[in-house]
Amino acid sequence: MKKALFLDRDGVINHEYNYVHKIESFDFIPGIFEFCKFFLNQGYLIVIITNQAGIARGYYTEKEFWKLTKWMLAEFEIKGIEITKAYCCPHHPEFTGACNCRKPNPGMLLKASKDFGIDLESSMLVGDKESDLNAGINAGLLKEKCYLFNGSYKDIITKCKLTN
Repeated sequence: MKKALFLDRDGVINHEYNYVHKIESFDFIPGIFEFCKFFLNQGYLIVIITNQAGIARGYYTEKEFWKLTKWMLAEFEIKGIEITKAYCCPHHPEFTGACNCRKPNPGMLLKASKDFGIDLESSMLVGDKESDLNAGINAGLLKEKCYLFNGSYKDIITKCKLTN
């Protein structure tokens, strides 16, 4: 089975502004490409898991979200980084009702595990909210492999080297 690095999008890959959904508003966090290359070199698949409540709220469409995602994935590819897949939860309980995919629920991680033969216990997650970390734990990731992003990818790499 394979191991994966699960990344939240807003606040981990790009700076989080109000419902980022346009290329001109997308601003990569410095260091994200080097961070991803480090984990690719360690044999991890890279999977993006992102809640996109702006779709449920009607701020933008799924088509607009996937257009931005396609561009973002191409930017990673230009840097020599293969993102295995991006998963999106377009729901919000106040607008669309409950779902299994909206973090802290584990749906996106479980789907990725099934789709790509990912061993969740040997995988990692980086998010910027407790709900991200809880999604990982709820999916079966070890708590010590779920990291809250504090603005420094270097800190996470250092912690990984100490615990692996």
